[in-house]
Amino acid sequence: MVLVASVAPPPAVRAQTPVDSAGPVLLRPDRVFDGERMHDGWVVLVRGSRIVAAGPTVGITAPPDARVVALPGATLLPGLIEAHAHLLLHPYDETSWEDQVLREPLGERVARATVHARNTLLAGFTTVRDLGTEGAGDADVGLKRAIERGIIPGPRLLVVTRALVATGSYAPSGFAPEVRVPQGAEEADGVDGLTQAVRRQIRAGADWVKVYADYPWGPGGEVRPTFSLEELELIVRTAASAGRPVAAHASSPEGMRRAVMAGVETIEHGDAGTPEVFRLMRERGVALCPTVAASDAVERYRGWREGSAPEPARITAKRRSVRAALDAGVTICNGSDVGVFTHGTEARELELLVSYGMTPLAALRAATRVNARILHLDDQLGQVRPGLLADLVAVTGDPTANIAALRDVVFVMKDGVVYRETR
Repeated sequence: MVLVASVAPPPAVRAQTPVDSAGPVLLRPDRVFDGERMHDGWVVLVRGSRIVAAGPTVGITAPPDARVVALPGATLLPGLIEAHAHLLLHPYDETSWEDQVLREPLGERVARATVHARNTLLAGFTTVRDLGTEGAGDADVGLKRAIERGIIPGPRLLVVTRALVATGSYAPSGFAPEVRVPQGAEEADGVDGLTQAVRRQIRAGADWVKVYADYPWGPGGEVRPTFSLEELELIVRTAASAGRPVAAHASSPEGMRRAVMAGVETIEHGDAGTPEVFRLMRERGVALCPTVAASDAVERYRGWREGSAPEPARITAKRRSVRAALDAGVTICNGSDVGVFTHGTEARELELLVSYGMTPLAALRAATRVNARILHLDDQLGQVRPGLLADLVAVTGDPTANIAALRDVVFVMKDGVVYRETR
């Protein structure tokens, strides 16, 4: 009995047994956000892994064997989607990025990642695009498979494995040039090198390809482009031939411009984006993942507190870039760079997006319907609609009135399986 108790999952995490083995489930919240708008007095009926009905209570009759889950005071919404995460990293105020890459054993990093995956799911994020293992090889592929096979609880994952960097641009610094240290991503250059690297990552299990289009490697440490436009175009073409989209880390105007012209689908960060570059993104249909929570976290680690003066230049610039992107009509996705800060607190990105100028309703759309479309999952996820997967989350209160309500998660279902039910 002692042994069984020691390995049993925490009470909030239920065994991964399909709901349809126990019959249908009828969810009765106060309101439902369907991915586009809010509805009072709706209920949602789930059978197996799918939503079979959603609408006003008077129009839906639950089968006699349905289990009714009452969610008084709560809003039910599609499972939240995080588009920029690093499950194999943990907060930089605990351990620096370089020490994680150089000194933490792979086994320890994977063990941490299993905890991160569980915490992310219980926080209501049922789908995550993980944008690089940061020195942990292709471990994200194994993590994804472990979740899919029910070995560990976690969100649905889209992975990129190692990410692509230009030689010499992205590695732990401060070592003699003749010393070869472990890399934070996969170095490759030129036609043959980049073609082979993209194909190797796809063979390893990459769902997306991520490229660092710029990095702080200029003469004075300033951000400069890494790959040429021709190299970026090659990466996009090679990935596209295997049906993989490309995401680009880019924060300088020229790095962003080259990535957009090359055909990437998302720009990550965009710190120094200009109105001209953002107009180009809108014209080309390229989305922006602003990762404002990561910038906020880094400044907090340095001692700054929100509301205190003077505001760090990095935060002021971030506000300006997000505002310029919104004014240009760029599609904003919810992507936080979590891993820089604590997994399970991903809602911080949405809170900051609202404080930077988005409406709560627009932020909710970004984390549901919009992200599902950006990640090519809108035929399965992102809305509360019959036929879609039963990824459903309930939070106390109304997040369109107060976005911070997303932190009070009382119910989590993924693929029709209940992982959290607080009553």
